[in-house]
Amino acid sequence: MQYDKRGIGANLTVLDSNVWGNVTVDELKQDAEKALNVLIQQPEVDANHITLVGHSEGTSIVPRVAINNPDKVDNIVLIGAMAQNLREIGYFQGVTNPLHYAQQVLDHNHNGLISVQEASENPVFSTLVGNITLILAQNITTVNGTAEQLNPQYNTNNDTLISINDELKPRLIDNLESVSVVTPGEKCNVLKGPCPIWLTSQFALTPTLDIISKVPSDTSILIQQGKNDSDTPIQQAFLLQQELTEVRHPDHTLITYPDLGHLFYPSSQWKTVLGGPMEQKVLEDLFGWLSDPVRDFKKISILSSQVP
Repeated sequence: MQYDKRGIGANLTVLDSNVWGNVTVDELKQDAEKALNVLIQQPEVDANHITLVGHSEGTSIVPRVAINNPDKVDNIVLIGAMAQNLREIGYFQGVTNPLHYAQQVLDHNHNGLISVQEASENPVFSTLVGNITLILAQNITTVNGTAEQLNPQYNTNNDTLISINDELKPRLIDNLESVSVVTPGEKCNVLKGPCPIWLTSQFALTPTLDIISKVPSDTSILIQQGKNDSDTPIQQAFLLQQELTEVRHPDHTLITYPDLGHLFYPSSQWKTVLGGPMEQKVLEDLFGWLSDPVRDFKKISILSSQVP
């Protein structure tokens, strides 16, 4: 059973931006638990073998539902997993990833400087930094074939080069902090950025990394992560795997996919490509994991050994 989030309709269409944008994480968890109870009541469903699947934000919901419903959930699957909360994920998306792109792609001389003009004309960089590209583009003009500085606000060298660490990084951090400001009573406008109530609840959320150890030992866990995920990077999955290993969770599996991004479609390492459906291999691995008789036998053996 698949259901839409509050305020969302077919094909991810936002039907009510105020409802969708102002939902809290706790309300999303409550919705998932209601969906679980509806599923269990269906006559064709085996209530003893329920699997919860969450993608992206859903990976912060699914473990909590499993913890609160230990007698109802047999397996959980985390696809494009979040180990940390949105504050850390947002810093990666808004600061770390653009800086890495600037260093690895635009800094041709490896001297910590990038061309303002090249940066403003680079489509990938423009996607990563948003309106910062417009600011960079407004900084220069060409007079008699020579590039000249127009606005030195974000170019303290007063030239046509930008220092990655001294100029670009502070601007990215300022931009992220401005987006993250929550004004009490402010209404949601999804066109302008994250909605206040949703954002506040995300920032206050205990990271999944801190609660994954509380998932019952008889609940199997599968993590599927694209190595080119630029929204929830592969390190998030590694953190969860490490924690599950350290607490000796009996049955957990991590499967990674080269060249696949956050939506499990072929993607570059820098940005998510909205190109098509999830790769068939990902679904095959999910089905194979769920239906593996050897894994089920091991699980039964482990549980039997735990009985006093």
